[in-house]
Amino acid sequence: MVKHTRMNLETYLFNPPFASLPIEKIANEKLRHGLRFASSVLTAGLAAATGGGKNAKEDDTFVVLSTWVPYLFVNPSDPICSEYVGYFEHREKMESMGAGKIGRLATKHSIGSTVRGKDCEAGHLIPCAYLSINLSPSQSFKEAHGIHQWWRQICSLSTNCFSTIKSFFLHCPN
Repeated sequence: MVKHTRMNLETYLFNPPFASLPIEKIANEKLRHGLRFASSVLTAGLAAATGGGKNAKEDDTFVVLSTWVPYLFVNPSDPICSEYVGYFEHREKMESMGAGKIGRLATKHSIGSTVRGKDCEAGHLIPCAYLSINLSPSQSFKEAHGIHQWWRQICSLSTNCFSTIKSFFLHCPN
């Protein structure tokens, strides 16, 4: 909807799926960061080699979506949606270590969309989001992925606004 009409609907997504391996579940932080960094370098390299860095359609889609800031509610114990935490935090790490250009190019693409061709868009394009993370312990997958966790009166939350393109297009709205 946002992409086609350029209308930004206020959006609340509870436990949305992230189509990726759940790297966030790896206990070793250095290994998680290394895997994400290697994936970003590979994705950016493939995008650059296939001309994806100059694809106006994908760049336009990314810019259009950058004005949409959905509210994402995720639980780090849920392997279906927990990768959103790592996805947004990794983009900030790439910027802070001076690899922001690689991170931004990788964010606009996926290995699959780059290999499939110019007419295929990356399915993970969420440049910005208000991310609410449920830090309350979950006893099972059903509890970690269930909608009922968000109805509890006592819930330990961490919230942050992430913008993968803060430096050049948008600052998260207040």
